[in-house]
Amino acid sequence: MDARRRTPITDAVARVAPAVVTVQTEVIERAPADPFEALLGRSSGQRVLPGLGSGFITQANGVIVTNAHVVAGASNISVARSDGTTYPAKLLGADEPNDLAVLKIEATNLPVAPLGNSEGLLIGEVAIAIGNPFGFVIGNSEPSVTTGVVSATGRNLITPTGQGQMYLDMIQTDASINPGNSGGPLVNALGEVIGVNSSIFSPSGGSVGLGFAIPINRVKRVTEDLLAHGSVRRPWIGIKTELPASGNPRGALRGGVVIRTVTPGSPAARAGLLPGDQLVRANGRTLRNPFDWEALLLEARVGEPVSLVAERGGREFPVTATVADLPEVSAPKVQVLRELELVTVTPAIRAERAIRAARGALIYRTSNRVTNEIGVQQGDVILQVNQVAIERAQDVEAALARTSGGVVRMFFERARRVYSTDFVIR
Repeated sequence: MDARRRTPITDAVARVAPAVVTVQTEVIERAPADPFEALLGRSSGQRVLPGLGSGFITQANGVIVTNAHVVAGASNISVARSDGTTYPAKLLGADEPNDLAVLKIEATNLPVAPLGNSEGLLIGEVAIAIGNPFGFVIGNSEPSVTTGVVSATGRNLITPTGQGQMYLDMIQTDASINPGNSGGPLVNALGEVIGVNSSIFSPSGGSVGLGFAIPINRVKRVTEDLLAHGSVRRPWIGIKTELPASGNPRGALRGGVVIRTVTPGSPAARAGLLPGDQLVRANGRTLRNPFDWEALLLEARVGEPVSLVAERGGREFPVTATVADLPEVSAPKVQVLRELELVTVTPAIRAERAIRAARGALIYRTSNRVTNEIGVQQGDVILQVNQVAIERAQDVEAALARTSGGVVRMFFERARRVYSTDFVIR
């Protein structure tokens, strides 16, 4: 090859592209429970939906980083390398608030993407997006490359997809990011990964020069937790704040951080905060808007104090709240079907997770086998087992114990909608 054709960009791509993979998923979508169908003894229908995203290898033994939304709810996950080799993948852990997930394939001596440093990024420096956009249309797993610059850092946004996913302290780039790029690396001119491509802002779903990536320094911290524990210890204060109104976000951003609700018994409640209070500063940092507050929580650690300055009735006052675990983390666990861990829905859990039902059993942890065979997943709330209404986690255990070899009909809540599933206890 003519050496004159080589540029820093081609060299950077050569360092990273071999470690970029295509992530393929299958998601079982269940139809909402129909009460008339239930009376006739019929269960909810279902269909299998294929999904596509990108990822990159971070360890030579098959550890892969991608977006949590790429693998969310997947019953089957596979990974294809650029040479077409496909492997079944296991989900080691996912963290939805940071939109990050870690996968594992059984392979050795794999190419690894070098990880850089997202601190001190230069506005205008080269940014290279690598992934597999529109992979099902293109029909192969070779990554595509687009280039641009780092347009901005510290960007906060809510996706316009209706899901309300919040992205905080993001890298903005004009490198084209299209469907299928999610989970792929954003690379600098040295061939180092500086971010994970995570979202695009476009009314049409295609790239219009507004792409966003999760800073790699946060990715390192989150993936370390996922590899060590399978989850990220989520800091909890127990307040909900007012978010920018979609109709006039500029005006909402100028309004500061107003507390909308305070969960009873939470660290915020113990600190004396009330709905309507306005948070002015946290750990010495001025809070301009709710995004600033959420970004601070991402960096907080359970057990550590957060120094706050709040305003009530025109007067400022200091308070200190000690960061706690999410309510379900410390709640007593009940294990059923060997691989299903449940906790009773409490007022604090209900408020934090926006659960519609007043009572039930939250699925705190489950396995891929249970998800595939029964159809329930982590975060679902079990409402009824056969004819037994569920008020506590122990009720599920008792109801299943009364079923011996027969069909079990279970109703559960997911994303504030009710579904049903039928299964047999073997």
